[in-house]
Amino acid sequence: MAFKRVMIYLFMHRLLKALIFTALVLPLCLKAKAQTADEFSKQYTEFKIRSSANSNASAIELGRQLLPQADKLPEKSRVFFYNMLAKAYEEEKQFDSAQPLYEKVVVMQPDYYVAHLALGHIYMQKANQEGLLVNVSKGDKAAYQKHLAAYTAMVNKAILHLEKVQACDPYDDNLNLIKKLYTSINNTAAIATLDTRVKAMSSKCVDILIDN
Repeated sequence: MAFKRVMIYLFMHRLLKALIFTALVLPLCLKAKAQTADEFSKQYTEFKIRSSANSNASAIELGRQLLPQADKLPEKSRVFFYNMLAKAYEEEKQFDSAQPLYEKVVVMQPDYYVAHLALGHIYMQKANQEGLLVNVSKGDKAAYQKHLAAYTAMVNKAILHLEKVQACDPYDDNLNLIKKLYTSINNTAAIATLDTRVKAMSSKCVDILIDN
């Protein structure tokens, strides 16, 4: 019986220590979590200020820190953040960094045609680079076919975005560019159905993103 009482005492003693530890540590953990969330909110506000002031290099620096934690933001704020960071990269001519962010924007908000415009021109630049390689590789059949395929892929991606732009903000230069691109990849048949596609997309257009 004495042994049993000792074991019960030891068990209760350990349980009491565990409860005291939890009571002391849990509030500290909750406070630390609250401080972390508060700090993130302050950084995000500062990012928006820098972006609005066109302080691109500074906004990019802070945006890189926030990017791994972007899922903490509500969906509308997340789209807004991706777009602002992409825009900062684009204005600094860091197109390879801007592209995946704009891609996130159009996945989350497919009717925001301003991001489609940016992507259309980013892919156009890549198509032009591949086009130059097509011309210089004509003597090498394998290289020529490789670069021609890459050029065609980039043109098709550019057209995809530029058609959305034409649907939401039509202008002649963009329309002529789309037709020229189709011609460059020998797909003039697509030009005949261009108006139908553009009209179908014109009913859903977003020209501004609103942060929560």
